[in-house]
Amino acid sequence: MPTSASKSKFSATAQESFLRAKREVTSRGLLTDKPQEPTLDQARDDLAKAISRITHELFADRFGPLVGTITETSVTATLKSFENSLVQAKGNATIVIQEIADRFITSKESK
Repeated sequence: MPTSASKSKFSATAQESFLRAKREVTSRGLLTDKPQEPTLDQARDDLAKAISRITHELFADRFGPLVGTITETSVTATLKSFENSLVQAKGNATIVIQEIADRFITSKESK
């Protein structure tokens, strides 16, 4: 028979929450009064999870229970591809703007 000293005062959920909070790293924002900015990977994963949850709620009955998981990986891959395309487009735009500026400046100098 368990003694009163071995019994827990808190429910399993409360204990789990306490242990999880104890493992978490203290946010720097709490110490410096600045909110910690999420990284691009964290933001991408959060967006993918949110879209996955919405998709699962809307389409799980029609397409099966894995629609949310498949959607999450697809959204993550699509966002990564989009980011790569944006980086490439930024580089291309920079080159075009520099070329136009060079031609404009050299045409004024030759006149």
